[in-house]
Amino acid sequence: MAGQVAASPTYALTPTATKVTTSTNYISSFAFANQYLPDLAEREFARYGNRSVASLLRMTSAEFPTNSDLVEWSEQGRLHIKYEGLTPSAISSGTQLFTVASGTVAYRVNQTVFLSGTNGSYQRGVITTVTSTTFTVAYYDLTTAAADPFGSGTVTSICYGSEFQKGSAGMAGTLEAQNTFYTNKPIVLKDNYSVTGSDMAQIGWVEVETDQGLGYLWYMKSQSETRQRFDDYLETSMVEAVPAIASSAALAYLSPSTNSVLGSTAATTAAGSKGLLYEVQNRGNVWSGGNPTALSDWDSIIQRLDKQGNIQENVIFQNRQFGFDTDDMLAAQNSTGAGGTSWGLFDNDETMALNLGFTGFKRSYDFYKSDWKYLNDPTMRGGIVNGGINGVLIPAGSKNVYDQVMGETVTRPYLHVRYRASQTEDRRYKSWVTGSAGGVATNDTDEMKVSYLSERCLCVLGANNFFVFQN
Repeated sequence: MAGQVAASPTYALTPTATKVTTSTNYISSFAFANQYLPDLAEREFARYGNRSVASLLRMTSAEFPTNSDLVEWSEQGRLHIKYEGLTPSAISSGTQLFTVASGTVAYRVNQTVFLSGTNGSYQRGVITTVTSTTFTVAYYDLTTAAADPFGSGTVTSICYGSEFQKGSAGMAGTLEAQNTFYTNKPIVLKDNYSVTGSDMAQIGWVEVETDQGLGYLWYMKSQSETRQRFDDYLETSMVEAVPAIASSAALAYLSPSTNSVLGSTAATTAAGSKGLLYEVQNRGNVWSGGNPTALSDWDSIIQRLDKQGNIQENVIFQNRQFGFDTDDMLAAQNSTGAGGTSWGLFDNDETMALNLGFTGFKRSYDFYKSDWKYLNDPTMRGGIVNGGINGVLIPAGSKNVYDQVMGETVTRPYLHVRYRASQTEDRRYKSWVTGSAGGVATNDTDEMKVSYLSERCLCVLGANNFFVFQN
């Protein structure tokens, strides 16, 4: 039998430098639908722009190290003492006893107080006796035969001074400074990206947009996005974190009595952490039921801030609708009415671009507004209605606090991040490469693995000066 050349495999097709038809560049498997080779753009198009949502903490916070599992700080209490919900006893010879609703009486004998009742009456008097839960007041402007001024209602009292007889002894007792201690704990965040050695050997380069700018990447493209995503989580976890409550499944999962690494000696510690929203919703001020859209709404916000720390400058990080509502409210203050566009100084040139937005406003306090991408991004908080957040008001500046670890009074921003660190271990932002590919040789696994880790928590100082605007 005569020999013959096998039909398969056939000879390799060789493309030509010019558009000429030869037997070596003819493609036999041809379909009309794909008769043209795609014109592949060498650069990846960023159709969603900068996809990162991290911005708030970059603008408002600083980072400080801590070497403990627990971060603790103290904040000053109120300077003056006020009691609400006091229960009055029957008046007797111009004096009356009041019982506090909770806590211990901090008033002292011979202090003078102003009393305001829910029935509309008010009086001033001097304290004659004090117990742990009661104090007695002798009225200035009621006779010893006067009737009960407050009836069955409750009473609010404030102390405004003191008065003593001539030649009398001094004030009995002292009033200790009232400090409130707050704590938070760091949480451990991790992520990684891996690629096999075989995939790393393929040559294929595309110009992409990374967090470091433009560059040519192939197998590290996903690694770049992993890093960007991890960077975002470092911020969003500080915003959203909540502590696990007792008997919760999360507490049982994250703080078991035994640990595969530490063994049975593992301590059962609290899981979760106190994020920005949790702290403000529990220790700060909450605006709910829609955005403030009128000056009267902002007046009520300002009146609440008057009762807090009176921080002059504040920044509102808001979603787009909140920004529109604020712009519309400010534009409505124009004296020309709804049809007016006279904001600013300009000549009404036909090529002029009319600016319909405002960067802020002043009404007793200075309020600056800034869009918060986290609240607009549809893959994050954007579009969430139930439990949705429209914005957060954050005071600008810093605050003096007593740091328990350092043992001294330090100046800290109202928002700051504490990360775990020591002389031998810095867990602010760790990254390392393992595997046997890509120039590393730490084990026999045929891959290159990039790992990320951070351990941190957020400290919210003076949360009573913050506002959260929620649905």
